[in-house]
Amino acid sequence: MEYLVTMTTHVPDGTPDAAVDDIRSREAAHTKELAAEGHLLRLWRPPLQPGEWRTLGLFDAADAAELETVLESMPLRIWRTDEVTPLLPHPNDPGPPTRGAGSSDTAEGGSEFFTTFTITIPPDTPASAVDAMEAREADRTGELAAQRTLLRLWALAGERRSLGLWFAQDAEDMGATMDSLPLRAWLDVQTTQLTPHPSDPASTPG
Repeated sequence: MEYLVTMTTHVPDGTPDAAVDDIRSREAAHTKELAAEGHLLRLWRPPLQPGEWRTLGLFDAADAAELETVLESMPLRIWRTDEVTPLLPHPNDPGPPTRGAGSSDTAEGGSEFFTTFTITIPPDTPASAVDAMEAREADRTGELAAQRTLLRLWALAGERRSLGLWFAQDAEDMGATMDSLPLRAWLDVQTTQLTPHPSDPASTPG
């Protein structure tokens, strides 16, 4: 099962720089081990305020207990709090890329983005109309996946909520992609632009 983990680190005041550097070095080395074991799939940095130290991680674990064991093994956990979001299968998910692939496009310009979708179907919409719209949405997401614009798609807990991972040249390009979705009129979309993380398994040699 896959999980999105928001990892927020608060280094205690007065911690020597040498101690911070040591923990960060050990964290980077352990990250490679977790990636080799198949537990850590991706790492990103979301938009940050000055002084913030926050990372988004995509993890794979058999269950919540195994995930907690993985997170506890990370050296930065002594200064970190983790917010875990279980990710459920989505019928339109293109599936994980081949190991080592996933962020190479960003080297040529552009960014990855997360989108959180909440679908609100207008009252009294016929079931046949919903089915037809969802079929068109599946076709369109298939096209976007073939173009490597849609990278992953997961369902979230709660009715008609999902999380998407996308690639676009910029925020305007991302907005145009969202507007191309057949379900767009029914979607509330929250978009987060991501920046590369130096320890991201998709951008480091396997």
